[in-house]
Amino acid sequence: MTSTRRAASPTGSPDASQDAALDASPDAAAAVRRRRLAVRAAVEQGLLSDAHPVAALLDVASVRENAACLHAAFAAVAAPGQPVLHCFAVKASSLVPVVRLLAGLGLGCEVAGPGELAVARAAGVGPERIVLDSPAKTWSELRGALELGVALNADNRQELARLDALLAPGARPARSVPPVGLRVNPQLGGGGIGATSTATATSKFGFPLRDEGAREFVVRACAERPWITRLHCHVGSQGMPPETMAAGVAALYELAEEVNRAAGERRIDTLDIGGGLPVDFASEETSPTFAEYARLLRDTVPGLFDGRYGLVTEFGRSLLAKCGLILARVEYAKRAGGRPVAITHAGVQVAARTVFAPEAWPLRVAVHDRHGRPKEGPGVVQDVAGPCCFAGDLVARGRELPELEAGDLVALLDTGAYYFSTPFDYNSLPRPGVYGFTTGADAGEGADAGGRTDGVRFLTVRPPQTLDEVVAASGGDQRDALTAPPP
Repeated sequence: MTSTRRAASPTGSPDASQDAALDASPDAAAAVRRRRLAVRAAVEQGLLSDAHPVAALLDVASVRENAACLHAAFAAVAAPGQPVLHCFAVKASSLVPVVRLLAGLGLGCEVAGPGELAVARAAGVGPERIVLDSPAKTWSELRGALELGVALNADNRQELARLDALLAPGARPARSVPPVGLRVNPQLGGGGIGATSTATATSKFGFPLRDEGAREFVVRACAERPWITRLHCHVGSQGMPPETMAAGVAALYELAEEVNRAAGERRIDTLDIGGGLPVDFASEETSPTFAEYARLLRDTVPGLFDGRYGLVTEFGRSLLAKCGLILARVEYAKRAGGRPVAITHAGVQVAARTVFAPEAWPLRVAVHDRHGRPKEGPGVVQDVAGPCCFAGDLVARGRELPELEAGDLVALLDTGAYYFSTPFDYNSLPRPGVYGFTTGADAGEGADAGGRTDGVRFLTVRPPQTLDEVVAASGGDQRDALTAPPP
């Protein structure tokens, strides 16, 4: 993918007008038009039914736009020829066709275990474009990663000792060692969501640099092992201010400089700066943008982009969240304690974070009528509930929306990452189908007013799970395992 590199002023500061051009995030209005067309087309084409009353939709055009914005943002601040590998955090959407799409858009993969590694390989991603991160790699995972040739980041001293054994002379066939890094925790503190803050004093991730003797250990470990060529840091994701993320990258850069001084050469040649750019779940806007973050990094860590270090990023949610929605039918509308309650087919099985931690993970809800058109009307305070058998299965609580009726549709917005790709098997509900969609040339200005939907095409990413598949995943083939007479 090509992009236009900005010219710098004599002082090295980028031209403000070009900054503004790069700040242009994907067209939110166009994305809304495409989304509304897709909802209507899903109804007209029978994507929702009694058998499948919930479906997930992914806007392929938005995915392409976001990937282009990411590439352009870093190309604008990087030195000429500086290696930059953008890896998609597969945990955000462990779906082979999605990973395949992103690979075709120039992204590699960051994987956090053998399943995600298998997904990346099934999508055709080469080992040289894969990074393995996990705090609990087994002996076999480490051995397999070394044999396959994927990069990996060691999390702790015991894992480093395992790598010492696996890389000892004669312990493996004579071949080049793939890139190996150490994950470090600069212990900068948490963000707005504790569960997604990974740089706290007691975080389970990485070498804790402020613990007594830890920094000295990391410097010595790198200086003594020529095969450690990378350092990795990821301070957190949603709820983490970009300034804190940039401070983590600054700490990583300073550590790399210290290691290289101790080694007497440029031992660390690549910095893996993680991802975690937060998403604005409260509006249609993309904020912060990749361009804003790249410039923040340039201003906070000037040496990061002088060309001496290769860079690896690991963005996930910020690439896909706003590209997807979960569409579900309202099965019943009732009242309890005077409050309207809409019973829908989208609950904790597709929105676990929102149901279990609603204050940290609120979702916008768009309301459509049974024909898929945006529903108008005065706002009524109501609950939007899921189908699962516990009282807390609510995706929106006390939300002011046009009053929902049986047969209406709700769309849970900004759910293109994590939500529908990693469903929760509560009540043995079938996993919903996931469909990419394209809108052709019909997503014009008239779309909201009843424009044609015959240009909308749905592409099956993951078919709806059948009841037979639910039974098979629940041990159906081993029905008599616990009741059969002993041999």
